[in-house]
Amino acid sequence: MDDLLIVTDENGKELECIIIMTFESEEFEKSYVVYQLKEDESGEYFAASFDPDDKEEGQLLPIETDEEWDLVEEVLENFLEDEEENEEEDEEELN
Repeated sequence: MDDLLIVTDENGKELECIIIMTFESEEFEKSYVVYQLKEDESGEYFAASFDPDDKEEGQLLPIETDEEWDLVEEVLENFLEDEEENEEEDEEELN
């Protein structure tokens, strides 16, 4: 089962999203979540920072700097490459 996240857009509409990954950055002392809209076929990724110790509903915070965006993009690219390699290995095992 996918980990789901409900995001409220700027119009107040709730959107169901699939969490792709979460990670922490010691450099920026923040945690990040990368997600995609569940019903969207565009393949577009979204990212935000969050406080893992927030015991309430959890609030997503905007990523504020180009350096943070660069980090998120790098981590996501590495994650997706690893996922692709794992899928290829699984296919080879089936053959």
